[in-house]
Amino acid sequence: MNVERQNLIRSSIVPFLFILLLWMIKGAELIFQFDPGFLGIYPRRPEGLPGILLSPLIHGDVKHLAANTIPLLVLGTAIFHFYREIAWKVIILLYLVPGIWVWFGARDAYHIGASGLIYGLASFLFFSGLIRRDGKLMALSLLIVFLYGSMVWGIFPNFIPEKRISWESHLMGLIAGLILAIYFRKLGPQRKIYEWELEEDEDVDEPGHDEGNADDRTDGTQPPGSRIRYTFKE
Repeated sequence: MNVERQNLIRSSIVPFLFILLLWMIKGAELIFQFDPGFLGIYPRRPEGLPGILLSPLIHGDVKHLAANTIPLLVLGTAIFHFYREIAWKVIILLYLVPGIWVWFGARDAYHIGASGLIYGLASFLFFSGLIRRDGKLMALSLLIVFLYGSMVWGIFPNFIPEKRISWESHLMGLIAGLILAIYFRKLGPQRKIYEWELEEDEDVDEPGHDEGNADDRTDGTQPPGSRIRYTFKE
């Protein structure tokens, strides 16, 4: 097994364990006939605050959880694989921040599910690749668009057929992902700078490269590194 494949498998461990936890919770709900929906986020009510931590763990039904399973595995593995140095910071913030915003600004209803986290991961991976301008990360951005580009319609309430779906969580996750991509742009993987780019920068910054007129000095001296161009006319 090559190193790249080993790293990919290692990167999928945490997302896999998280998904396993979600399915165990759903299994317990079905076995004991328990509905934990009241543990979701209910905006602007004190009893809705625990939902900031608990709502990503709760899903309405098996279909809801199944729809979130593959994106969580793919996007979670991608962020641990390509952004290993900052993966935990990004994931923790994407887990909490959209929920906090939902509590402050969403409509009055119980908001549950990991969709906000999924939108945050997709948004971070997409915008971070564009901002860093690294070939591999930009290719990942294009892959995200190809796989999950249609998710963008989920932030518009008029395009969601089921009014029960929390488009607010989708929107807050997308915004959080964009902000974190900008905030962490100097941390984690960076674009490789080639020698020819450095040489170009040195040529541009070379003293005297500007062909403007030299400074006039009354003492006959020249500023260091300046060049005087003489033009003879008849």
